[in-house]
Amino acid sequence: MTGTIDAQNQTLADWLASQEAAMVDLLRDLVNADSGTYDKPGVDAAGEVLVRFWQSHGLDIRRMPHDRFGDGLSARLPAADGVLDRPIMLMGHRDTVFPKGEPTRRPFTVVDGRGYGPGVADMKSGLVIEAFVMAAFAALGGAESPLLMLTTSDEEIASPSSRGLIEAHAREASAVFNAEPSRLAESELAESETVTSNRRTQVITRGRKGGVFMRAEFVGKAAHSGAHYARGRSAILDLAQKVAPLHALTNLERGVSVNVGLIGGGQTVNTIAPSAWCEIDLRYVEPAQRDELVGAIRSIVEIPSVDGTSATLAILGEFLPLTQSPASVQLLDIYTRAASRFGVDVTADFSGGCADSGYTANVGCPTLCSVGPSGGGGHTPDEYIEMPTLLTSAQTLAVAVAEAARQARRAR
Repeated sequence: MTGTIDAQNQTLADWLASQEAAMVDLLRDLVNADSGTYDKPGVDAAGEVLVRFWQSHGLDIRRMPHDRFGDGLSARLPAADGVLDRPIMLMGHRDTVFPKGEPTRRPFTVVDGRGYGPGVADMKSGLVIEAFVMAAFAALGGAESPLLMLTTSDEEIASPSSRGLIEAHAREASAVFNAEPSRLAESELAESETVTSNRRTQVITRGRKGGVFMRAEFVGKAAHSGAHYARGRSAILDLAQKVAPLHALTNLERGVSVNVGLIGGGQTVNTIAPSAWCEIDLRYVEPAQRDELVGAIRSIVEIPSVDGTSATLAILGEFLPLTQSPASVQLLDIYTRAASRFGVDVTADFSGGCADSGYTANVGCPTLCSVGPSGGGGHTPDEYIEMPTLLTSAQTLAVAVAEAARQARRAR
């Protein structure tokens, strides 16, 4: 361990060190719980893994039922002195992008210091360290502020059922730590396939792009493509002529990208296509860019390129950008100082990816993202975490939470 650490924080760190094997057991149980976003029973079953853990540590559990997606779940711990201040919030999602049966095909395994399995980095290992931080404070009498852990069920599709829960909880909180995966510095990955016991650099996230996921539906007129070609109006042709203008909205210098990522349509090969569709991904940096770009996309989609066709645009899901406020800079400083005590240097990068942390920042709550264990390969069969970072990430988060609680108390 590097740097100084006071007695209370040392006790937290020691308690967590005694639980390292139990952390691995909980991670195995969570990864092996099949929880693709649209599999409500599976996502709820993964939630029950956490509920049982929370119950075993005496935490106050609340359920927020949903009839389509997995239920929202939270665990709460009062402040050490019982004062009802605004809580510090630990946040994470338990849904994954993988098809049903994926954990059966490739369950949690550890090979050469890396843990593998569906959702191991994104973000079940983050849920594990948050759960053990809650348990550590419960075992040691609480923090100087109340603590709240919220786990949601549909982040991978922009949290249609969870956004309201996240924003409501964030409005009551004094700070938010979101345990999406961190990563190691590229130089360290180039030097070694796995982490060593030497001092290392953890890369977390200081800002994220906003993202809007849209579906465009195109309507034409069917006709026999041989006998009555002129009677038809091709929805596919209308769509095809709009793909290039949509992509042309991309401006990487402004941090803007537009991607037509899915496409389909038509009836049969010998029929002028009466319908077509595509799904569009928009990424942007500044909140003011959002309406301008959605408007430009809508104009391209809805103004016909082929006479006699029509089209509509619908927003399927949306992430808000994560922007850095002065208060979140202070939170980053707290986390950086905490990490240094465990031999970890911290840098913060901007990410083009999206996360629920944008919602919490948007309601004005100081937010730090990507404080989970270090890993990579998210959304692929090669997804992994560096197993030694499971404990150090938990210890760093616990010390950062303790210090954030102290500062929140002093600010009352």
